[in-house]
Amino acid sequence: MTGWVLHVDLDQFVAAVEVLRRPELRGRPVVVGGDGDPAKRGVVSTASYEAREYGVHSGQPLRIAARKCPDAVFLPVDFAAYEQASALVMAALRETGAVVEVLGWDEAFLAVDTDDPEAAARDVQRRVRAATGLDCTVGIGDNRLRAKLATGFGKPAGVFRLTRANWAEVMGGRPTDALWGVGAKTAKRLAAHGLHTVAELAAADPQELAAALGPATGPWLVRLAHGEDDTPVTGAPYVARSLSKETTFQTDLDDWADVRREVLVLAAQVADAVAAQDRAVGRVVVKVRYVPFTTRTHGHKLDNPTTDPATVEQAALAALAAFPADRPVRLLGVRAEFTRTD
Repeated sequence: MTGWVLHVDLDQFVAAVEVLRRPELRGRPVVVGGDGDPAKRGVVSTASYEAREYGVHSGQPLRIAARKCPDAVFLPVDFAAYEQASALVMAALRETGAVVEVLGWDEAFLAVDTDDPEAAARDVQRRVRAATGLDCTVGIGDNRLRAKLATGFGKPAGVFRLTRANWAEVMGGRPTDALWGVGAKTAKRLAAHGLHTVAELAAADPQELAAALGPATGPWLVRLAHGEDDTPVTGAPYVARSLSKETTFQTDLDDWADVRREVLVLAAQVADAVAAQDRAVGRVVVKVRYVPFTTRTHGHKLDNPTTDPATVEQAALAALAAFPADRPVRLLGVRAEFTRTD
């Protein structure tokens, strides 16, 4: 038998959980975010496929979502319900006997040995639906990267296989930010070097990219464009790499003294949670969303990893100092990133 990687991704997970609890909403546009009131500030956590047809998407302000889809049903976020549904999904995946690597609430990798990966994928879909009533898409790959990207081609509730054999055909003409791990900023830097598609990036000289983008980043991006990934699927318990808190203000903060005070409040909450986990922090990141909706982040790397709350709070203020205090603020966030050695 051949070793395969399956990437299981729950379809419109948060919205689907809400529809399961409220069957009368099936087929209607559903938007989940904030406290469910689009008249207040908040952002979309998840939108059902019906809402997405109107241009509603995750991270969008609720007020804009209401403007785009006035007939949508808006619901508040219910973390406990999603965690419970996620636990049932992951239990169903583990019952297959495969090695399961949890990536978050709604997705996981499975390592399976089979001569028929499509049959294994359909079996996973049946198990998840039987256990939870939820639909999932399964991407099949000969490594984690290809399985992850395959899922996007199978949405919704389908199965898609992406391997070395069809990589160039499927991915070659796509923009570089279609690759898992390549964001808008990196894609822009690649475009500045004349690399717009996955095929162009795959044909690039790794050493030239190393000189332009860094000795590790340049060659890694070329390998990524070839679909190469030797990271194994591991059944080790999922461990978050960071811990964060954020808040959206119903009234803009015009005074930077108020901004500093609120950052300290968030930093204290994060620091308390960090101390409770007894995991060392190596970097603290502050997020500022200016009015109307421009978001910036700045981080502060600590000289030494720490669990000390006062140090975390001071690092948050140091990160905040990198922001211009020239515009009103509507959202603040503080994230503590744990060291890789813990």
